[in-house]
Amino acid sequence: MGLARPRTEWQDWDMDPTGNLFDQVAAADAPLAERMRPRRLAEVEGQDALVGEGALLRRLIAADRLPSLILWGPPGTGKTTLARVLAQETSATFIPFSAVLGGVPDLRKILAAAKERRRRGGRSLLFVDEIHRFNKAQQDALLPHVEDGTVTLVGATTENPSFAVNGALLSRGRVFRLESLSDEALTRVIQRAVAEPGRGLGGKVEITDEGLEALVAGASGDARRALTTLETLAADRATIDAEAVSQAYGTRTLLHDKSGDGHYDVVSAFIKSMRGTDPDASLYWMFRLLDAGEDPRFVLRRMIIFASEDIGNADPRALQLAVAADQAFHRLGMPEALHSLSQCCTYLAAAPKSNATYDAFKAARADVEAHGALPVPKKLRNAPTKLMKAEGHGDGYRYPHDEGGYAAGETYFPEKLVGRRYYFPRDSGLEARIAERLASLRGDRDPTD
Repeated sequence: MGLARPRTEWQDWDMDPTGNLFDQVAAADAPLAERMRPRRLAEVEGQDALVGEGALLRRLIAADRLPSLILWGPPGTGKTTLARVLAQETSATFIPFSAVLGGVPDLRKILAAAKERRRRGGRSLLFVDEIHRFNKAQQDALLPHVEDGTVTLVGATTENPSFAVNGALLSRGRVFRLESLSDEALTRVIQRAVAEPGRGLGGKVEITDEGLEALVAGASGDARRALTTLETLAADRATIDAEAVSQAYGTRTLLHDKSGDGHYDVVSAFIKSMRGTDPDASLYWMFRLLDAGEDPRFVLRRMIIFASEDIGNADPRALQLAVAADQAFHRLGMPEALHSLSQCCTYLAAAPKSNATYDAFKAARADVEAHGALPVPKKLRNAPTKLMKAEGHGDGYRYPHDEGGYAAGETYFPEKLVGRRYYFPRDSGLEARIAERLASLRGDRDPTD
């Protein structure tokens, strides 16, 4: 784009002051994934929504008006690469900082230099890798300098910044989400690495169509993993086929961090598939969790919750089965308990659904919170002593069994809440019959009125 080469804080970060930023990572003995890092926006693959023609971030870069921002996405999607490209495409000094290795004293030194640079008319781009590991003290130290424009912050994280980054710091910039690379984008990355001389393998290795397909499939959208595996294979063979790729990958490690977004995304897909009455997808996501190393007790706990929250009285047996599956796991262990987990998963997914009890408890709790401890009507109070009876406790109480099992017209709420309805049975499974019975007893054929 014809903009100036980024100036880099080589004095503090052991970089040659006469070299380009990318020369430091493109040495012949550097790993292939490092050598093949894109140097320009045109080389960035798989992120067209961010840097494609007409995309917001691309327009901001072209105008040299880059705001503070957070790059959020899974491993291997190009967060660090894009940060380096941003420095290459803008006129700010690039300052790398590790949230893991750097401390507040290091940060203050960098900020002081940035302040002096700003006084001389220059700008500083502070790249914070793994910004989700920034502690509160680091974030507090950085905040005023981001706010007053001393530095433009570019953070990279695999964690949801809504949870991992200080809200005040987050509000000073924009969040850009990077997605896992598509198969097509990964294919282009691998083909370029195989063919390109100098940075790549220069055509010294051949990869079959089946080998390329296997390499892409095994990388799970992670360009770094694909290139690392490619480099390993190229070290001792001239032709890479599917069998070689399979041996190199070994047992595929599923992308699943028990405390990160990968975990919560898969759990969300699991729950929503059961809620959507899709037993096949439910099984798939359940085994994604289990095969990635998730504790079966966590999966069972989610299914027990689901049985009440999403099925409820539409099929009360769902809760019984979920609890029984949990007991079976504790008695059998794995892998035998997989039969019980699969039975429970498919039953819950196929069962009629109702969240009526879930809605009911939220509504009831809202009244408790809104009105506090309303007095119990005297007719409903306990009267174990003569004094309590003399006070009128229990007076006027109608015993339902004396009236055929239902005291028509009787009320059981505090006076202020008489007439409230929380539970509206759905027309689903057993709950449809519950709705009919309640409507009949109340003399109201439509219990939702």
